[in-house]
Amino acid sequence: QVQLVESGGGLVQPGGSLRLSCAASGFTFRSYGMSWYRQAPGKERERVGFINSGGSSVTYAESVKGRFTISRDNAKNTLYLQMTSLKPEDTGVYFCNVPSRGFWGQGTQVTVSS
Repeated sequence: QVQLVESGGGLVQPGGSLRLSCAASGFTFRSYGMSWYRQAPGKERERVGFINSGGSSVTYAESVKGRFTISRDNAKNTLYLQMTSLKPEDTGVYFCNVPSRGFWGQGTQVTVSS
C-alpha cells in the first residue's frame, strides 16, 4: 500500500523557517522523481519544485527560488522541503507527489503570519 505522509507544518512568523518531511512507503522510493506542491486558500495547486530520483537535479518555482531547498534521503525513504525567509504568501497546504505515478500525500498546513 502506497503511503506518502507529510509532516513538519505549523505556524511561523514572516522571515522564519520550517522543514517539511514526506515519509514514503509501499513503492521503490529511490527509483522515482518527487515533487512538492502547495495550495493556498482559493487558489489552484502550484508545484513548488521537483527532485530527480538520485537527488542530483532539482528545479524550483520562481516564487520560491533561493528560499526553499528540496532534498531527499533514499536510505530513509524521505523527501524534505527546507523553507527559509518565509512570507505570508507561502501560506497553504503542502503536498508531496510522485509525478509519474500520481501518488499524493494528505498534506501539511503551513501558515506564515505575525
